[in-house]
Amino acid sequence: MNVRPTIDRGAASRRDDQRILAVASGKGGVGKTWLSITLAQAFARRGKRVLVFDGDLGLANIDIQLGLMPETDLQAVFDGRAGLKAAVMPYRQGGFDLIAGRSGSGGLASLPMERLEALCERLVVLAEDYDHVLIDLGAGVEKSVRQLARPASIILVITTDEPTSLTDAYAFIKLTARDHPGADMRIVVNMAQSIGAGEHTYGTIAKACRNFLKFTPPLAGIVRRDAHVPDCIRHQTPLLSRHPNSEAAGDVESIVARLLERT
Repeated sequence: MNVRPTIDRGAASRRDDQRILAVASGKGGVGKTWLSITLAQAFARRGKRVLVFDGDLGLANIDIQLGLMPETDLQAVFDGRAGLKAAVMPYRQGGFDLIAGRSGSGGLASLPMERLEALCERLVVLAEDYDHVLIDLGAGVEKSVRQLARPASIILVITTDEPTSLTDAYAFIKLTARDHPGADMRIVVNMAQSIGAGEHTYGTIAKACRNFLKFTPPLAGIVRRDAHVPDCIRHQTPLLSRHPNSEAAGDVESIVARLLERT
């Protein structure tokens, strides 16, 4: 893989088309991958060309959530058997494209920084073929996770009301702000008991950021807890296909509508 010049993060944040979005969480188990899939389908339903990139290196699972068996994945790209564009597979039911990772791949999880940087550069080039690219980041706050968020114009940080989720989301925001001052990070509260409860959860993390980091990431949206979500995951089917009129579906559609309004 050829290493291209280092990305100017400031330039990336000034992209007026907001083409690349990263979905982060800090903690696992907060619905980050499910939300990436649902956001992608919501964009696609508005006529947008969308690519989902499984950036959870070593523990990738987007293809599993969708019941897919990709012929080419990121392992083939890093082994030199395929280019990044050749790893793109269409997911017609959702109306978007996907680049799958490789679950259980220690080699991908331990990639050196220069190779991750080169991957980011190639992803930026590939993004020119799309209206939106969503990078589903791995859980955690490791440098490799933050590196993959680097080309994103917007970083959606997912949290729930659990204290460990709030703590880890705050840690991700703190480290990313240190590495990339001015990064556009926005909070999504997932699995909220109600809109009011979600606003309270957002207030908790917003207060911590305001007091200790001296800035407040805006609220991108609240997704309510919905029994239709685990049902669609069990059936390996996107929510907007299986339960398009559910509360959670409407909440994700609202997030996408607000993102497009700001574009």
